[in-house]
Amino acid sequence: MTERKPPGLDFESWVDRQIREAEERGAFADLPGAGKPLRDANAPYDENWWLKRKMRDEGLSHLPPTLALRKEAEEALKAAAAARSEREVRRIVQGINDKIREALRRPPSGPPLNLTPYDVERVLADWRTRQGNGTD
Repeated sequence: MTERKPPGLDFESWVDRQIREAEERGAFADLPGAGKPLRDANAPYDENWWLKRKMRDEGLSHLPPTLALRKEAEEALKAAAAARSEREVRRIVQGINDKIREALRRPPSGPPLNLTPYDVERVLADWRTRQGNGTD
């Protein structure tokens, strides 16, 4: 923590002095990202940019729980479609189905869920068709 601004000293001059002294001590040398462009420098202005970045960095969702689960379900189907084996497809679909069933038992806040568990055999049949074979 830096010392308090001395009375009678202009605030800007005090801040400038603090920065200059820190630079002289090497406090800004070898910082992560030195010499790299600022992240999101060309993004349009958003007064909540820092909050959105923090949530993204922490893996938090700003969606209501029901919408977050809908999104997760869509991503699970895409992951199942890209799976390498039937076992992996089953694991992915069963995992999201467990979450959907729990949400149906204890509805989370937000808009209606409008989801039902996926039919594992149907997802597997679609996967097999995309793979170009009948079984794995």
